[in-house]
Amino acid sequence: MGLSNKQLPKIGFLYLDYVLRFFDHSNFKGWPNKIETVTYHWKNDKARFIKEVKRKKIDVLIGNIPATAYETFREIERELPNVRFIPSMDTQFSNKSKENVTRFAWKYNLPIPKTYIYYKHDNADKFLKQCKYPKIIKKSYGPSNYGGYFVHKVDNYKEARALYDDKKYHPQYFQDFIPMEADIRVMLIGHKPVCAFWRRAPEGEWLTNTSQGGTMDYMNVPKNVLDLAVKASKAAKAEYWAVDIAYGKDAKVRILECATAFAAFPYIRDWIGQYIMWSLSEGRFKKPHTPMFNWEELGKLDSSILRTLRHIHFGKFSPSYDGEYFCKKKKSYGGKKVYLHALDDKYKMYDIKRRKIEEWPSEIYNYQDNLALKSSKLKRLKAKNIPNPTDDESSQSNSNNVKITKEELTDFLISVDGIGKKKVKKIIDHFGTIQEVIEVLHQNSSILTEVKGITKKHAAKLEKAFKKLLK
Repeated sequence: MGLSNKQLPKIGFLYLDYVLRFFDHSNFKGWPNKIETVTYHWKNDKARFIKEVKRKKIDVLIGNIPATAYETFREIERELPNVRFIPSMDTQFSNKSKENVTRFAWKYNLPIPKTYIYYKHDNADKFLKQCKYPKIIKKSYGPSNYGGYFVHKVDNYKEARALYDDKKYHPQYFQDFIPMEADIRVMLIGHKPVCAFWRRAPEGEWLTNTSQGGTMDYMNVPKNVLDLAVKASKAAKAEYWAVDIAYGKDAKVRILECATAFAAFPYIRDWIGQYIMWSLSEGRFKKPHTPMFNWEELGKLDSSILRTLRHIHFGKFSPSYDGEYFCKKKKSYGGKKVYLHALDDKYKMYDIKRRKIEEWPSEIYNYQDNLALKSSKLKRLKAKNIPNPTDDESSQSNSNNVKITKEELTDFLISVDGIGKKKVKKIIDHFGTIQEVIEVLHQNSSILTEVKGITKKHAAKLEKAFKKLLK
């Protein structure tokens, strides 16, 4: 039966001045109780915002947080321990920056283009002088490509140097260039794909954004793309989610972007609202039924129509005579022919419940603000705030921070089988500073294979030892 009106949690829409609203009341059609709205006004509005949420006795705050407010809302969430945020702030971790997307992918072993993150610009410059090109340089802060305007392809060091001198991006974030057939956006609700489409670059170009002349189509999204999107959604524990996946000319798939903030047709936002109502009411409201590959049929409509369609509902397959007659359609999928309705059992819509632990606490993962290397014991490598600032980035006081010495780092490295003092010297000489070596160990140990004599096995052993040390 689900919850009664009195038992239902009190919902509030979380809005921010100057930020487009993802949801409104029409997305929650049929919710019997009043839905509050709470608007954050920026600047020093945290205390007032918290008081308003408490005064209105809100149990669930629904809305996306932009990158520039993410850390503030991490603090607000802690001040409101009895309020559930949808999506959770952990799920919205990837909204903040491309660096966060990368760290999320590294943690869950999700395939992405090989990525480099440098807080020390001098070391980035050394690498850019000797690396292979082309490279893709991106502005890290903020989750989206901004229509591709902050994503750049450079074919040599001279172009990379000129770009960084002009744009002043920090951190310096870049990736190996992956030749793509196209990229594919997949939108999910409760880990189930509800929409997917190809974005193809114009002839002779590499950017697939439609604002840059790219084209879209909805047909025959491959199984490995949908499976990767589901895996990423589950890793993020996301109520709703979108993933941009590169379909390489090498036939491999890699994540480019993922976030809860994405452009979606109104009917998809309706489905998300219906899904949240179903989840919060313990089944009083119906879970939306979004049959697999529904987007192929809807995608045949003109986009101007799709932008106005609301509250679309699909009937479920039932094995009656009529159902048998009308549901004979099969699709080539995963190397075999399958009935479309059978895929709904494979790709289920899950009820995502609230978690009370923080997976991505800002004390550790707010790299852009926490630039100093901190420590506590003699084993000071136990520090987790790995990125270390260059001189021009250390305006904050570092008087309480303890530096890791060369001797301490050497002791750690030579404790790993196969690493001797000669290899230690090569590692430190290659990366330039002790802090940079520690950053590499923390963010992506495979980068160590750039050092002559360091194999993948060495890098794997060092990564394992470093993770053990951080526990």
